[in-house]
Parts: sequence; C-alpha cells; structure tokens
Amino acid sequence: MKLILHATPAVRQEPELIDALLRPWRSFNSCGLAIVFASATVSLTSAQSTDVLTYHNDNAKTGQQLHEEILTPANVTAAKFGKLWVLNVDGKVDAQPLYAAGVPIAGKGLRNVLFVATEHDSVYAFDADSTNVFGRVSLLGAGETPSDNRSCFQVMPEIGVTATPVIDRQLGTNGTLFVVAMSKLGTRYFQRLHALDLATGNDLSAPTTITATYPGTGDGSSGGRVIFDPAQYKERTGLLLLKGVVYTSWASHCDRRPYTGWIIGYDAQTLAQASVINIIPNGNSGSIWMPAGLAGDNAGNVYCISGNGTLDTTLTPAGFPINGDFGNSMVKLGITNSALAVMDYFAPSNTVSENSIDQDLGSGGALVLPEMLDQNNQLRRLVVGAGKDSRIYLLDTVDMGKFHTNTNAVYQQVNGAITGGVWGMPAYFSGTLYYGAVGDRIKAFPFQNARLGARSSQTASTFVYPGATPSISANGTSNGILWAARNTTTAGLHAYAATNLAVELFNSDQSGTRDHFGAGNKFITPTIASARVYIGTTSGVGVFGLLDQSSLTPLQAWRDNHFGNPSNVGAGENGASPAGDGIPNLIKYALGLDPMTPTTSSAFLSGSIVEDSGQKYLAMTVSRSAEAPDINYTVEVSSDLLTWTSDPAELVILVDTPTQLVVRDNTRVQDVTARFLRLRVSTP
Repeated sequence: MKLILHATPAVRQEPELIDALLRPWRSFNSCGLAIVFASATVSLTSAQSTDVLTYHNDNAKTGQQLHEEILTPANVTAAKFGKLWVLNVDGKVDAQPLYAAGVPIAGKGLRNVLFVATEHDSVYAFDADSTNVFGRVSLLGAGETPSDNRSCFQVMPEIGVTATPVIDRQLGTNGTLFVVAMSKLGTRYFQRLHALDLATGNDLSAPTTITATYPGTGDGSSGGRVIFDPAQYKERTGLLLLKGVVYTSWASHCDRRPYTGWIIGYDAQTLAQASVINIIPNGNSGSIWMPAGLAGDNAGNVYCISGNGTLDTTLTPAGFPINGDFGNSMVKLGITNSALAVMDYFAPSNTVSENSIDQDLGSGGALVLPEMLDQNNQLRRLVVGAGKDSRIYLLDTVDMGKFHTNTNAVYQQVNGAITGGVWGMPAYFSGTLYYGAVGDRIKAFPFQNARLGARSSQTASTFVYPGATPSISANGTSNGILWAARNTTTAGLHAYAATNLAVELFNSDQSGTRDHFGAGNKFITPTIASARVYIGTTSGVGVFGLLDQSSLTPLQAWRDNHFGNPSNVGAGENGASPAGDGIPNLIKYALGLDPMTPTTSSAFLSGSIVEDSGQKYLAMTVSRSAEAPDINYTVEVSSDLLTWTSDPAELVILVDTPTQLVVRDNTRVQDVTARFLRLRVSTP
C-alpha cells in the first residue's frame, strides 16, 4: 500500500480536489493506496462581506454592516472600547472612508485597507489596522490646485473630493476605486472621474473630464441645450455603481445660479459617458444635494431627491410635469432606449410654497427599503425620504404618487414624528428605520405590515446641525449597535443599543479627552468594518476599537496578535495562507504554528502503517505545539473521499495529548484497496 501525505485548506466536495487526490489512487490501485491529510473547515463566505465599498454600505443606502463579529453591546463600553489612533491627512474628509479587506499590497501581502479621500484632491490608502500609509495619490493635473470655495460657505476652504467614492472589487486585476475630483488651473475649473487600481492607486485609464449637454432652455442653456459648467457644480453626493455604470449627481455652490439638476452616468469599464439626464431642463435650480447620493434597487432603478427648483404644476395626461422639470421631488429613474429617463416621481402638494422659502425635500436622502408584506400579504417595494419640512414620506416604487395640488397621494406620510429638518440619511436595520433630524434625538420607528409605526425608542442626546446620519453594525440580526457622529467643535462618536436607543453604550466624552479625535465635520457618517469604527474630521480620521483582548476568544486574540485585527478577514481569514505555503490559518492555529512562517504538512502530519495484534492498520500522527481550546479536532476515515465518518467504531485513538494526536483506522490494510484518513479542524 502506497502512502501519501496531503494538506488542503477546506473540506469541500469539489470535483477538482477529489480528482487530484484520486488520480494517484487510480495509478496505484493494483497495490493499494493510503492518503493522510489535514483540512480546515472554513466559511466559504467571502471576507469581502465585511467591506464598505459605497456610501452607507450598499446601493439601497441602508447604512447597515451585518458582518461585524467582534463589536457587541457587551464590549462597546468606555472600559473596553475607545480611540486607538488618528490618521492625519492633507485636507477635510467630507467623503465617507471606505474599507476593503484582503487587498494585495506589493511587498506586504494581503492587507485590510482604509481609503480616505480629501478636499485637497488626495486619496490615501491606509493600513486599516495601524497608522501605516500604503500610498497617497494626488488627483490634480499638472499645475492645478483644488478649487476655491466658489464664494460659498458649504465646502471650505477648498473643494477637491467631496463625494464618497465607490469601489468595485471585481473590476481590474486588484479591484477599482472610482472617485470624482474638482480642480482649477488659473480661471478654468475641472471635474474629473478617475478609476484607480485598488492596490497601487494608479489610474487604470486616463481620467474622464465631466462634460454634458441636454435638450432644454433652462438655466445655463444655449442653442436649445442646457450645458454642464464644471465651475457651477460640486459632486457632493456619493457615487453609485449600478449594473456596470458609475452614476454622478451634482449640487450647486449654495444657490448661485445658473444651475439645474444633472445626473450623469459613465461606463465602469471604459469611463465613457453612458447616459445623461437633466431633471430641470427647462427651469432653474433643483440640483441634487443629498449627501448619500443616488440610491439603487436590484432592478437597476435609480432614486434621487431634488432640491428646491422648478416644478411644472401643469401636468401631462400621465401626470408628469409638462416641461420635464422635477424640482423638489423624489424621482425614480430607469433606462429606456439606452438612456436615463424619469419613470415616476413624487412632489409634495405644497412644493411651490416650499421652494419660495428654501424648505426643500432634497436636503435629505432616499433609502430603498427591503421588500415587505403588507396586511393583505401583498409584496411592497418602498422607498423613504424626508427633508427640511420634517415629514417622512414612504413611497411605493410602483406608484410614487406624482403631484397633486390638494393632497399627497403617497403610500404613507408621517407628520410630527421628527421635530427638525433632515439634512442627512436615515438607517435601516431589522425592521426598524432610524432618523436623526437637526436638533432632534435619533428616533427608531419599527415597521409593521409594511407601514411605519410609532416611535419605539429615542436617544437621550440631541444632535446639532446637520443632525445625525446613523450607521448600524450587527452580526446578522444580533448585537445591533447604532453609531452616530456629532458635529460639534470637538467631534463626538456615540453608540447605542439598536433595539433600545435609550441605552447609550459609549460616547467619546465619557473618558475625558482620551477619546477625542478632532473637530466635527458635517458630512460624516461612521464607517464600521472588522472591529473598527472610522470617523472623518476636518483634518483626518479617528479610529476606534477594542482597547484590550479581554472580550476576545482565543482564536480572535491569535488573529489580533499576528495580523493586528481579530476579525476573520484578509490575511487573518481562516482559509488564508499568508505564508504562501498553502496551509490555512485555521490549521496553523489549531496546531500552534506561526501563520507567517512557511512550513510543510510533513512538519506536523505523518502517516504510517502500524501493527496491532499482528494486523496492519493505517495510522495518522499529528504534532501540535498546543491544543487550541476553541477548535474542534475530528479525525475521519473514508474509502472514496466522498463518504467520511468519524464513528468511534471505525477509529482507534492511540494518543491524545496537548502536543500529539495519534489515531489509527480500525479496518485492516489487507481488507481495502484504498483508505484515507484526515484531521478536520473547525470552529464550534
């Protein structure tokens, strides 16, 4: 009987793995074959599920991170959780920091990376688990500077990158980060879309200069077409990547006319312009202010809320504005004949009066809710939004309500639930919607039968302008935490139990100045990823996490010691092999080996033919430095690599100590043609 040793990263019934192991058996089946190998049962869920690749976590803009295994209500306390460090950058951080796990960095292997864009037109790639900088790229052309503030107080003192970028992990060799940068050269202004290699920061192709025209006679038009003037706009809203198109949407500098409502899409592969629409083509104003940016649904529809601007109150027979002007409206866009088009909309009945006093709906953002069943068991696809008038509008995406002079024909309108205007985004988690209006408490509103119910809880603290845009971390539906940044002179971070906002778990003032991290910044929402919380400021990013390992499992502490992060991601992921030897981390942890030191399976695994009472049996010997307390060790036997058993009747344990495990088969060698033993290690 021929004996072969093998190590494999996961227990999988994959044809290629089985074939690779059976191939030598087929070659030697005349004399028999025994194979001994170790395997690790690891989650096949990609570590990228922990990534934060777009504003508020997903295209629906829910703000929920549902793969947080480390941070819980039990350990997010001032005693165990706090500021770890501050990452300093060269300008304001108005864009939400983004996170990608396991990015291949030259000379460093897989690393978890935090991407930070600044108003100085820089994009930084930080080690997400330390203060190290992997790289910084400038988005400025030769001789250019970031834009001045265009005589507007909203983004000061310079305008570079305001909108949150978006990342595609699948596009390009290492993934691609899309970002829009504003710059100037003399008196000329530029808006450019860049596609950066996620690992190197290099432009994957020449950046595309944003230009556009659209049929219309509105503000800034010439010859029957409105013209996009890069000096008159800033890309304030986060980028949306949907079905291969990168969508941009544009706000004005304060209310300095001429400006209108532009939404421009670019092919993610080529950066060629894919589609363009102006939703105020024959009027004025009505740009896209909402900081969250465009939202998208699974069908490829795009949702936005326009600011104060022209709404044609004379309607077509289908109920649409006769001149195509959708000011102060929630708009649903789709692709018709390869072009963006308005599919449906809603405008409040008092839009004209709201426009006259700058009380627009477009200060807040649209959130696409998950599908729900109403009281009649009918499936509802809903989108929610609120603005300066403190009303929450819940719209059915099949029929959003359009415009009526005497009523709002919407699915549900909630008055008086919030007491301030909304300048940010709500969050959604586990059947509950969370709003943080200006000067108001953050409030939780549960859904029942696809309708928004009464407030279930609220925070004790109120939040000054622009209110709070909460984010959620949870492990599935458990351990939900609501996080909120406070825009005060000294910035604040608050954490609440998502199931009861009256329970404040942590705030950055509880330990004096220990957890202070810089000055407040109005655009910011917290980014939660892999046991860390990242919050942008006027000069950097505050990084929060656990202050010690007291609440970690032994496996999490092992990851923290070796990789700087206790989470099952990147180089520390259970199935990763950072040493390049093909032996996964979980096996090395289970056997007490250094994950960064290359080894071979023969160093810890050996097979032999042993005699017992004159009979020969296949045996496996496993050497380990120590027995991990939170690992299951299971020896299994098979005759075909398809059916495995750990039945005690099939195996005999000869030695089981902290440093050695010896197990033999209970079937005699002479009775089989082929026999396989494996040690399977798994987490409970």
